[in-house]
Order: sequence, then structure tokens, then C-alpha cells
Amino acid sequence: MATINPYLNFLGTTEEAFNFYKSVFGGEFSVLQRFKDVPHGDNMSAEDKEKIMHVSLSIGKGNTIMGTDVLESMGQKLNVGDNFSISINADSEAEAEQLFNALSPGANIVMPLEKAFWGAYFGMLTDQFGIQWMVNFDYNQE
Repeated sequence: MATINPYLNFLGTTEEAFNFYKSVFGGEFSVLQRFKDVPHGDNMSAEDKEKIMHVSLSIGKGNTIMGTDVLESMGQKLNVGDNFSISINADSEAEAEQLFNALSPGANIVMPLEKAFWGAYFGMLTDQFGIQWMVNFDYNQE
């Protein structure tokens, strides 16, 4: 069965926020990736290159919070109050597809479910009720 975790968005303060959360909850970052480390990251400004593309902090038993910096230079906007998504980590590609398709009626598909450069099957949508979802299956867990 899939696990569900919050995914938080920040306007350039992801690293500061996650260092704070780490000091509060303990745990270790299982991933900390900057925009400079992703495909086409070398095309970004020096400031954007250092921002956080993805960070993941394990908290307690099986819980994780994840986050990213919103890049205004790429036309992204941050609205406090809706600057989070629910991330579903599926146990299989088939489960990811089933969940994504089940959430899709009346939804705004932000990113279709497809193979991503980080080794996952990933898609994003905002459902008919305005809730933002990220569906992910990591291929390396097979």
C-alpha cells in the first residue's frame, strides 16, 4: 500500500526551514539535491543553482517531510496556505497509475505521470477539490 507524506514549498528558504525541522525532530536528510545538480541546472542563475530542488527528512517511524524551493525566475508562484502537496509513494508503477488516474477526474494535470530523471514514475495534479497531489513510484525499490 502507498505511503502518504507532506511536500512543502518555500520561497528560497527550504534549506533554512529543513535545518530547523531537523533540529526539532532529529533524523537525517535522506536526500538533499540542489538545482545545480539536475539536468539543465547549469542554465540557471548562480542564486537559483544553490536553491533546493528536493530535500527529504525522515521523522519518527516511517514518516517523511519533503520540500523544494519555488523558483520565481521560472514563473513559479508561492501562496502561503496552499504551498504544500500530499505526496503518495506507491509500491508499484501499476499502483501509481491507478491512484493517479483515480484522482484525475475533474483535475488539473500539472505534470502527467511519466518516467522522471531521478529514477521514478512521477506525476502531479490538483484534484477537483483544489488539493495538490504528487504521485511517485521509485524504480530502485523493485
